[in-house]
Amino acid sequence: MKPLLRAVLIIDALLLLAFGLLFLLTPWKSLYDALQLVQTDPALVGQGAGIALIGLAWLALHASIDGAMTATTAKVVGHVNWLTGVLMLVWLVGLHTPQLTGFGQLVAVLTGVVLLVIGLGGVKLSSAVKRRERLASTAAAERTDRVSARDAENEARKAERERNAARPGVVYPATTGPHVEPTLAATPAVSAATPVSPATGHPVEPGLTAQPPRATTPEAAAAAREDALAHERRAEAHEDAAARERAAAQRNEADARAAEAKSGTPRPPFHG
Repeated sequence: MKPLLRAVLIIDALLLLAFGLLFLLTPWKSLYDALQLVQTDPALVGQGAGIALIGLAWLALHASIDGAMTATTAKVVGHVNWLTGVLMLVWLVGLHTPQLTGFGQLVAVLTGVVLLVIGLGGVKLSSAVKRRERLASTAAAERTDRVSARDAENEARKAERERNAARPGVVYPATTGPHVEPTLAATPAVSAATPVSPATGHPVEPGLTAQPPRATTPEAAAAAREDALAHERRAEAHEDAAARERAAAQRNEADARAAEAKSGTPRPPFHG
């Protein structure tokens, strides 16, 4: 569509240039007599109109090269052309002013019809090109918005993975799924006699088999493994503390028996 509009602009530029040169040569009486045309009187008006038409021809030619000016310039030049064609048909054919010969009348009618057709065609084409450019810009803006939304969603997921990696004991709900409130529960005391699940680190009731939770993502599985290792280390620390307490109680009892045997005093019976 736009290449066709460029071609119409080139035709407009050639027509405007031809009429501009013709008006610029208004003082050349023999040329007007040979073409059976009526000279513009005074000649200054004709030469001024010729300069304006040559400038408009240059603008049309420049718009056919510069894509940013194509649609607007084609619309303006098209309106100028079809209005000029209508004006020529009204005055030269309808009102017969000025008086022309048969050949001059034919040339005037053909020129008016050509200007009318080319002008209206340029206006229609420029409107179609502008409409397509508007639709293309709207589609490009929508694509940009979709890409921006996708980038923002990716950034949110990346931030969520970083939070999960920084706090392995807390699993955040997915941003795309339904919102789930985190539940905080008290961790029961772990003793040496209570079995501990190697996957979760929580104590397991007798008769029940601890089932490790299914991780939906690799990050959640890694967090669960780190949580289990932390609970195992705490359980080992509890066991070490209990063993040290038992060893200290045995040493105290042995020291008390040794002191009693040395002093010879009978030891009262142990109560409680």
